Amino acid sequence: MFYTDLSTAAQTAYASLCSASRMDDVRSVAALPGSFSRKIVKGKEYWYYQTPDLTGRQMQIFLGAASVELNTLIEQHRQGDATTIHLRQLARQSIAAGCLSLVSSHAKIIERLADAGFFRASGILVGTHVYMAYQNYLGIRWQSAAQTVDLDFAHAGRNVSVAIPSDVTMDMGCEIEALKMGFVPVKSLTTYVKSDEQDLQIDFVTCRHRGGDTPVLIKALNATMQPLKFMEFSMEAPIQVTLLAQRGPITVNAPPPEKYALHKLLVYGERPQNMRVKATKDLAQAASLIDYLAKNDAELLSETWNGLISRGPGWRSRAIEGLKALKERYPQVDTAALPQ
Repeated sequence: MFYTDLSTAAQTAYASLCSASRMDDVRSVAALPGSFSRKIVKGKEYWYYQTPDLTGRQMQIFLGAASVELNTLIEQHRQGDATTIHLRQLARQSIAAGCLSLVSSHAKIIERLADAGFFRASGILVGTHVYMAYQNYLGIRWQSAAQTVDLDFAHAGRNVSVAIPSDVTMDMGCEIEALKMGFVPVKSLTTYVKSDEQDLQIDFVTCRHRGGDTPVLIKALNATMQPLKFMEFSMEAPIQVTLLAQRGPITVNAPPPEKYALHKLLVYGERPQNMRVKATKDLAQAASLIDYLAKNDAELLSETWNGLISRGPGWRSRAIEGLKALKERYPQVDTAALPQ
């Protein structure tokens, strides 16, 4: 087994926290002058809050994909039915019930960037922190824990259309310096490391562009990011996930689980021999998520796979290479939804 179900108490506590956290997000942006706005992006419905910035120019704050829960929260706010909820207490109740929480130092970094507007500026949390966060989101617990000391943040840049507006600006370097944790940028400026904790680093990545592997300056963030192949696949339709910390919940943008899983198959074949350890981790994460999705939403998994392999021969060959490796290493995984 790749996972076990969280207890009903843990799932209920997390659901309550997510609802309260979303209400807090809606309440905080709606305290500004402006109005709610609905948009259709690539056939999907999303909600935003439109408000003027300090210069008077209109900006849009991303609230998330349309859902019964979000629509209800928006309507409640319009009717003045919002209530004050102690999010930190709810977060701790969820953790006590069995939900996974962040390491405090990692939570501090993610929270700082969230407060600075990174996720409202089209930023997306990627990497193993998202894989671990899927546990609470899906109501499960992975049997084999995946520890990581890297924090991976992504931005689509100008070449990929995502549902999140990109009119929020910030200074990434200043925000990381404000953490006062001793992070310094490496020569490429795409990674920040600590001299006293060399395994802990912050990486910034983006979609590959015409310049190949040359780092890209994202002006809205004043941040330099490393282009990676296939990154756009997991960034085009982000979801919102609530991370848990003792300090309280942190809402981030993240790839949908089905795209995260299949993206891991894509990058498997791209790993050079000296990165086989990471390639093995890619397969393990893909196997766990595919196993879950095959049992719980095979239709979505199949639809996402078909969309992936239809992107061209290069995409198809790499995806199939990753799939073959997964079948060899994890023959127990049901891959019927992923026809070659």
